[in-house]
Amino acid sequence: MRIFLALTLTAALAACQPGAAPATDGNTDTTPPTPATPATPPIFAANPWQLPSPPGAAQPDLVATADGLLLSWINPDADGHALRFSRFADGQWSAAQTIARGDDWFVNWADTPHLAATADGALWAHWLQQSAEAPYAYDVVLVRSDDHGASWSEPLRVNDDGTPTEHGFVSLWPASVDSLGIAWLDGRETAAAKGHGGHDAHAGHGGGRMTLRAARFDAKLARSGESMLDAATCDCCQTDVTMTARGPLVVYRDRTDAEIRDIVVTRFDGNRWSDPTPIHADHWTMPACPVNGPAADARENTVLVGWYTAANDMPMLKIARSLDAGDHFATPVEVDAGAAVQGRVDVAIGADAVWVLWTREDDAGQTLQLARYSSDLSRQLQHIEIARLQGRGRGTGFPQLALADGTVRVAWTDVVDGEPRLQGVVLRDPENIE
Repeated sequence: MRIFLALTLTAALAACQPGAAPATDGNTDTTPPTPATPATPPIFAANPWQLPSPPGAAQPDLVATADGLLLSWINPDADGHALRFSRFADGQWSAAQTIARGDDWFVNWADTPHLAATADGALWAHWLQQSAEAPYAYDVVLVRSDDHGASWSEPLRVNDDGTPTEHGFVSLWPASVDSLGIAWLDGRETAAAKGHGGHDAHAGHGGGRMTLRAARFDAKLARSGESMLDAATCDCCQTDVTMTARGPLVVYRDRTDAEIRDIVVTRFDGNRWSDPTPIHADHWTMPACPVNGPAADARENTVLVGWYTAANDMPMLKIARSLDAGDHFATPVEVDAGAAVQGRVDVAIGADAVWVLWTREDDAGQTLQLARYSSDLSRQLQHIEIARLQGRGRGTGFPQLALADGTVRVAWTDVVDGEPRLQGVVLRDPENIE
């Protein structure tokens, strides 16, 4: 792996320099005051981070928990696939454990499995399982472990509609001490569309739209509170969720009758989901799914959302902040723009800064970019090119970003000599290294 540590630091705005007051007598000091020098933000240095996954691993999920970091991935396994994971704590990885194996899974570069933890110590995981012969007929399958991943429950199908259509792009969150919230894109309304579960249904020809649904599962995997959050969404863009002080906030790409595909949010207040609200009116008219969902993070009621748009035929990456748990968002900040911007964004809020991760690709190849902003998004403090990848296009999937123990960690898929491999880096503040 070739790690490039080319760092750029946006200059701080110069302080105003007041002019000298005119002298009134011989004892008056006419020397102008020295302007305060803005504090120079520390430069975070990137170093390789060895991951526990073997060659062939792809589709990573990196999750920060109270006990450390969880990393999951999919490996080829005989005639099928295996979903495996490892925990990173106290500076080392645990032995990799297998969550499940199957020869009837739907494995995709963009619609990937996720892990979650609840306060009772349980782990939760999901994957996608084929439900019919149609290429895009698959269901969301959920399992729970009460013994740190040594054993797992019998798989449960999250969507129980029984239609041979697409269900996926899942987000997970702790709904209580021992229960899980889950949101997913649900294609049951497209069952009558041309292609019967295939991507022809995405155009809405002869059938309904992709919907966003959510439900809650308790420690015994009993379902409750299932509801439809949105009756028309983008068909194959990732959803994301973040926990605010006022409940879980789900962020996703919407779809209007005019084929505008902007980013919206909805929050659960304990009783109901709020009406979907746009983060910003990009007015991106897109007649097909861009497979490029948003990312979100929160601290109390401060929310950060990052997303890709190509409104007015200009690829662009944006971030926006809310101080009221997602009720309102400030004007977005443009992080990157131009034909090379691929999006595939992830974001994280730190104690005194926010981080944005995304992908670019041009004639020279594909790169991972990481930027650090002041908490109010008024200044870009640092911009790092994390890596130049050998892989191109979809094979590298969606990179993952997590903050834990004062460090920033990134994991992604590269394709080396035709084989997927997970790579990682860790970034630390040099002023706070023990």
